[in-house]
Amino acid sequence: MRNNYLVRVLTRATARTLQPVRSLCSAPTAADVELKNVTKSNFEPTLAELRRHVREADFVSIDLEMTGITSAPWREIFEFDRPDIQYLKVKDSAQKFAVLQFGVCPFRWDQHSTSFVAHPHNFYVFPRQEIAGDASSYEFLCQTSSLEFLAKYQFDFNTCINEGTSYLSRSQEEEALKCLESVHKDEVLDVSSNLRNDLDMQLVRMADILFAERMKNVVGEWRAGLLRGGSWGSESQGSLNDVNQKFQTTFFQARPALAVNGLTSRQLKLIKLVTEKHFSDLAYVHVTGESSSRLPLIVYTDSAKDRDILKGEVKACQRKAAEISIKSAIGFRHVIDLLSSERKLIVGHNCFLDLAHVYSKFIGPLPSTAEEFVSAVQTYFPSIIDTKVLLNSDDVLSHIMNKSSTALSNAFNLLCLPPVTPTGTNNGLADIPRVKVDVQVDDQRFSNWNSGAKHEAGYDAFMTGCVFSEACFRLGIDFNPHVPGLVLQHNEKLQKYTNYLYLSWANGDIIDLKTGKSGPDTLGSAIGRRRCWLAKFTFSSMILLWGLPTKLKAKDIRECFYKAFGSGSITSVHHLDETAAFVQFSRAELVSDFLELKDRLERDNNNPMSVVHPLSRILETGCVRAATYETYKEVCLSPLSEVLFTDQAERLGIKGEARLVQSSVDVDGEGDCEGGEITLPTFRELQQSSASVRTSNFQTDRIMDSLRRSAAQ
Repeated sequence: MRNNYLVRVLTRATARTLQPVRSLCSAPTAADVELKNVTKSNFEPTLAELRRHVREADFVSIDLEMTGITSAPWREIFEFDRPDIQYLKVKDSAQKFAVLQFGVCPFRWDQHSTSFVAHPHNFYVFPRQEIAGDASSYEFLCQTSSLEFLAKYQFDFNTCINEGTSYLSRSQEEEALKCLESVHKDEVLDVSSNLRNDLDMQLVRMADILFAERMKNVVGEWRAGLLRGGSWGSESQGSLNDVNQKFQTTFFQARPALAVNGLTSRQLKLIKLVTEKHFSDLAYVHVTGESSSRLPLIVYTDSAKDRDILKGEVKACQRKAAEISIKSAIGFRHVIDLLSSERKLIVGHNCFLDLAHVYSKFIGPLPSTAEEFVSAVQTYFPSIIDTKVLLNSDDVLSHIMNKSSTALSNAFNLLCLPPVTPTGTNNGLADIPRVKVDVQVDDQRFSNWNSGAKHEAGYDAFMTGCVFSEACFRLGIDFNPHVPGLVLQHNEKLQKYTNYLYLSWANGDIIDLKTGKSGPDTLGSAIGRRRCWLAKFTFSSMILLWGLPTKLKAKDIRECFYKAFGSGSITSVHHLDETAAFVQFSRAELVSDFLELKDRLERDNNNPMSVVHPLSRILETGCVRAATYETYKEVCLSPLSEVLFTDQAERLGIKGEARLVQSSVDVDGEGDCEGGEITLPTFRELQQSSASVRTSNFQTDRIMDSLRRSAAQ
């Protein structure tokens, strides 16, 4: 079942040519605008241009395209998810899925043309192994529905995989440099005395002893030939043939050297030990060959001092080459570092997940809590605006949207494009002036352009910037200040919307990046007002059930609980998936009552009471588990993602709240506990003790008559 939902991908890289620029529209015309596509082949020159555009920009809009959103159906964000649960689900998504496209669009206000100039960039990114000798590989998930979605909008997967720019996060770079430093220290400590001891320890196998002696003769004859006449003698050439021509005379830094080829790592180690022990004027070193591979050399030096100088130079060159390799692997992260260092206003649309991806891919592992995450994000990006928050929170913009969807494409069409209305009709928007936006790609600037292909990161970033600039205009923000240098993030009219993001649009929960606090929308948005009408979730009164019969619907579960505990006993039922659901009780004490009753019914499923009890329809699988809300958080904390919640809980070894039931029964003195077992009371005892099972809440005589008949039989 998992294979139908998710695909796990290990990255591989090949080469392919690509046109650097693509039209936003599928059918190019003279009025179409162009979008700068960026791959590894044109990344460096584009980055240099982007530095200038970002430095001059008033704000930068971004957008991402990913390989998926949710790693399992139950990891979707539901209306009953607390903010801490919502963050855990966003974190899981950002950690498991890859970013395939990254849209970056700097916007600069041009006072001469009284228009914004946008520079839309569409970066293809793809993680791959870039550091030589790094045995790690990138692994990510692909949600099949997301791949189908991207394919629907003609996403070029070949370009992404073959030509996408790779990257290294800050934490990965730090770890690589730390490993390099560790290797360098180990080599410095590898003194000759230790080498002699290691040599004695290695020469315990007969094969090693014979090979070491043979190498001693070969190297000695080569050295003797150099001292005699500067070349190999006949005896040396014979020895060379004896070892299958694994050695070749060459030169390294004007010194004679013997290149070693085609030997195993163990054999090379023995050669190194033999050289260091028996030849004080020979140095065994590794140098970088033409194919970036490490080439072993035995180099002749004039003296021990010359040998030490040579080895120091080689180590310094190796270290520098490794550092250059690590720096070159940073790749697309240079763009993130640029946006962070310039401290520009970052604009996104419903962009909390986008920021989680930015942090996870290009900065480091995501923090464990939302509060820690937003604090870290503020360090790198101090000013962020979510246009979806802006459109839903401001009364002027909400009136213009007129209850329309605030999805990006709809907002762009409504606010930024001239309305197309039937002849003779007027919706009130046709005569409203709009902010002019020119598009510049390389040296070409377009004042008239058509709308392009949505769901491409570069174009979506462009649309986000257009929506934001139009929203600023509707808020009365003057783009022609008397003081040169417009700083939008310092504008008083934008301050109340800056650094507020939708943690979950489905819930209407907004998180304040300045404080880390989150909850229902406090900015007066329409979605916040609608959320106030929703039933309040009391998490202490909720019970999580899993292992449920797959055919049970919410109304069936509700009916069973009504019969068992009364018509007002639960307020709502919410499915996580077909095997798990949350039940919201009207009173917190009903949670423990249910857990106790469930335990009693399951301990003797042959008892007539258990067979005909209203809850038997829910418990019929015999493996239904129940737990409080905190267990739900425990499951969401796990990096695992089984498709079904029941399978997830089973894999984590979570068995429900059995201990809670046990302790509550013992404290109340209900039940005869012996050897850890609870004896199920008889039907007569249940009938007489309404406190233990709340039989007084059975609402129909038909059920009671059925129970009596079953007991009599």
